[in-house]
Amino acid sequence: MENLLSLAFDNLSSYDGMKIRKGLRQVEGLLANICLSRQETSKERRASVARGEGHGQGQEQEPPSPPAGKNLSELADDPAFYEFFKLQEGFEWNVAVRLVNTLDRLLAKGGDGSNDLLILNALDLIQGVMLLHPPSKALFSREMYMNLLLDLIEPDFCPAIQSATLLTLVTALIDTPQNTRTFESLDGLLAVTSLFRSRGDEPRRQAQAHRVP
Repeated sequence: MENLLSLAFDNLSSYDGMKIRKGLRQVEGLLANICLSRQETSKERRASVARGEGHGQGQEQEPPSPPAGKNLSELADDPAFYEFFKLQEGFEWNVAVRLVNTLDRLLAKGGDGSNDLLILNALDLIQGVMLLHPPSKALFSREMYMNLLLDLIEPDFCPAIQSATLLTLVTALIDTPQNTRTFESLDGLLAVTSLFRSRGDEPRRQAQAHRVP
């Protein structure tokens, strides 16, 4: 797993959009392999045979079903998840740190269509990593990282990025009092309230514009 993370981190540290996209996909693939059950257990196979779902001759075979998601209680006993969780405890292999630093570089590059997609992908992965490894939420107790999320809900960014950022913020704040204190000290509540107010006022402004002769 260290080799996979090393390859992904090398791409994420690049300033080239294509390499960053590749790094994000590598992280996404790693998380997907941990979260999705790809192999039927022997117990499930026996149950399938008992129900007459074997591949007997003359029987029409059903197409394979998509991988089933695992809940956290199932992941706790998964060796791959255990290895991933253990690696996240150290700074060197912590995925959240690399993703947030990548997000910071993307933010510095400014907004365009392709860059927006990378920002959205990075936000989704940050949220996923925090759900898989809750201790990584502590990253957002630092003002520089919390400010990064608050910057992304500014009017300069598209609604899709603002919405994804709000979901990431909620994930970072749940059951993390230190993050909540940092959020409040940076007037995060005011920033979120202003965002909702501006969205609520938009239909009114459009209606008024239509009424202007």
